[in-house]
Amino acid sequence: MKAMIIPGNGNTDISENWFPYTKRALEKLGVKVIAKNMPDPELARKEYWLPFIEQQLAGDSNAILIGHSSGAIAILRYLEKHKAQGAVLVGAYYTDLNYENERKSGYFNEPWHWEKIKHNVKWIIQFASTDDPFIPIQEAQYVHDKLNTEYHEFNNQGHMGADVNKLEFPELVEAVKKKL
Repeated sequence: MKAMIIPGNGNTDISENWFPYTKRALEKLGVKVIAKNMPDPELARKEYWLPFIEQQLAGDSNAILIGHSSGAIAILRYLEKHKAQGAVLVGAYYTDLNYENERKSGYFNEPWHWEKIKHNVKWIIQFASTDDPFIPIQEAQYVHDKLNTEYHEFNNQGHMGADVNKLEFPELVEAVKKKL
């Protein structure tokens, strides 16, 4: 089994937040984890990120994709055209949130193909927090409604990144473990 961790935009390094913890925990479960810094990390543009994900996964339709924020959005667009075993969406949204950098990313230039996403993945786990300073909870709830995700909503986890100094994510690891 292979997994890929995809961080969000804003130049988030793969060695930060809960990414190293998750990588180590999944490797202990026998999962080979791809955890690399993404190209174009500041804007996370679709034109660079989707080919990079394709290259890293090399057609492996049994992979698990784990994405935070823009990484979750990249996973959703990837799943419109590619199959995967599962997906974990942390801080997911579906609009550009009225942010210029999100508009520039290219992920929001066309309608979402929710049925294709559901068809191309066996399961989706989603994590969101009501106190996220960037993503209104209605965005995450909308994604949940469209994809019928296994939904975990917190009240005190912020954007589940540096804003709350989240260095561990045992809930994510446990949820994936149950799917293995």
